[in-house]
Amino acid sequence: MTITVLDSYTEMRATLTAPLAERPELLRRMLEPTAGMFRYFPGTPDLVELHHMGGAFRVDREADGALAGLEALHDAGAWDRIETAMNAALAVQLNATPDIEVPDIQVMLVLGDPSDPHFMDVALGVTGNGGISGYVSLTVWPSAENLARLESTAVHELNHNLRYSNVRWDPDTVTVGEHVISEGLADAFARHLYGELGYTRIGVASLHDDAVYDKVVAGLGVRGMQNFAAYVHGDAIAARFGGTPVGLPTGAGYAVGNRLVDAYLARTGQQAPDVLLVDSAAVIELATTGG
Repeated sequence: MTITVLDSYTEMRATLTAPLAERPELLRRMLEPTAGMFRYFPGTPDLVELHHMGGAFRVDREADGALAGLEALHDAGAWDRIETAMNAALAVQLNATPDIEVPDIQVMLVLGDPSDPHFMDVALGVTGNGGISGYVSLTVWPSAENLARLESTAVHELNHNLRYSNVRWDPDTVTVGEHVISEGLADAFARHLYGELGYTRIGVASLHDDAVYDKVVAGLGVRGMQNFAAYVHGDAIAARFGGTPVGLPTGAGYAVGNRLVDAYLARTGQQAPDVLLVDSAAVIELATTGG
């Protein structure tokens, strides 16, 4: 079980300094080691198109500020910090759950696109994907806030990767509840290690909003990934990827997931590493009814 943080810095720098016409192919080569993240997508997805859709730096036009952003990530020691944090977090998790299956994990850190208002203003300049066993992807614009949360962001995605290397996720039958609880578990784990920095940024604004809580809780039984993006990520992010708005702010499901998981931990006396594989229905039942 090895965590490999790929040297995307060298390849991104080569890509961003190459002639514009050569950049898409250079980017495609860089992304190829993590193409397995998309193995459940229909057909053969275009890695460059997915890269752009996710708010990462552009290769179809000149990207003002991209090289400076890349150097800021490098100067902050981002790659080494992520590797150190993930290995330390894995040791904590294995101490609590020594018998879990741990895959070899490929980690791809990618520079975000500072010209994309959705990525910068809605997603706050950071996104992650760790739900496919063996792969973690982080897209980051190096603002001071995002650099401060770099370790906790990586550890959040590691938690997802470990959970879904041991718990089955069926896209057709999975519920909003499973996804919301998984975000709460990942944030709880990151907070266990990094305190307040462990909160996913997009969820912080709604942490104490009871109307948001009630609306998300009412939708926890909705099934099928295609139906529930707005309940987890909020309307604006769901709309970006073709989802249907339901009247929720950005990060709603993260905020509610934190509240549900915190209630569960308080009532059981457990800590976040202890509940990596907990059944989400059990968390919801205890957190919402007390029994």
